[in-house]
Amino acid sequence: MSADTHNNKQPGAVLTALEVMEIDKEISHAPYRSAVAIDALKIVQKYHGWVSDKSLQALADYLDMSAAELDGIATFYSLIYRHPVGEKVISLCDSVTCWIKGYKQLQQHISGRLGVGLGETTGDNQFTFLPAPCLGACDRAPVMMVGDETHVDLTEDKIDRILGADSDNSDGGQA
Repeated sequence: MSADTHNNKQPGAVLTALEVMEIDKEISHAPYRSAVAIDALKIVQKYHGWVSDKSLQALADYLDMSAAELDGIATFYSLIYRHPVGEKVISLCDSVTCWIKGYKQLQQHISGRLGVGLGETTGDNQFTFLPAPCLGACDRAPVMMVGDETHVDLTEDKIDRILGADSDNSDGGQA
């Protein structure tokens, strides 16, 4: 079905007019509505920080998909968050290459510095620390992302510079 056959489809009260406008723009370039599933998930996440069950259901309805199908897409991609996250998400690559190049030591350093383990958010809601299956820069391992920025060739000192003084939640900021 073409995108223009659904111009009058109503998204319900969950999606905002701005989200719908951006999603419709993506739909206008697609062969069918569900083809923009990833882009639509990113749009919802951009405005809310994550994709709630209600948003996922509204989005699935709007894209003519089942919620289970859309949730399968959302949970496959590690940069789509299905639970609330902090203002900045730190994704530390835990691929084989990063493990060989010191992942565990860096993971412990970040955990010590922030005072949280993997999958946790700092008390001030500034950072969420997550593992990432691969960030696609194995030649520059170890690698992490902070928000949308990728950081390569990591060391403890480099991580400290990247995170800055505002992430010192633990005693003295030392691991």
